[in-house]
Amino acid sequence: MMPVLSSTGLVLHNLGLAVGFGGSLFGKVALNPAVKVIGSHAERGQVVNAAWNGFNVVNAASVGLAAITWLVGRSRLTGREIDRTTRGLVIAKDVLLGATVALGAANVFGGAYLAKQAPEGAVPVETGLTPTASTPEKAAKTMRALDVGGIANLAAMAGVIGITAILNMRAGASSRWSLVARFLP
Repeated sequence: MMPVLSSTGLVLHNLGLAVGFGGSLFGKVALNPAVKVIGSHAERGQVVNAAWNGFNVVNAASVGLAAITWLVGRSRLTGREIDRTTRGLVIAKDVLLGATVALGAANVFGGAYLAKQAPEGAVPVETGLTPTASTPEKAAKTMRALDVGGIANLAAMAGVIGITAILNMRAGASSRWSLVARFLP
């Protein structure tokens, strides 16, 4: 029963990370710049805010799922099952996943705050999080903070994905890790 649960946990963990990273990357490199084809700066902001605030629910659930599966697996470790290098990787993943959750929450609340600064989220934007000359200063500051937070969140998620891959490879290559592989997603 345990291998099935750990396999299911690993799949759910990886799907959660994939959705969070992929959706955020798509928004940053494709959606945000694409709104430039819309003539009205206010309509651009409305579209971007509607899209991001719609995705935020999916993103929060996905990253939350990744965090929960990690915490469940992590709670079953005593630390004696792993070597010093692996322990460092596990701690690094703890930190990066915590940063991903915190930055994601900040971006969700920041996006909702930004959208409330104009009727129907129609805050004028050049592209995604690039303000125009007519963007109110409070909204422009929020956009700059969201832009930095989004980049930091992508970097943290990329780190989590990379460390997860390394931990999975170490688990598959080590008889000592065979026990741990059953507990960690």
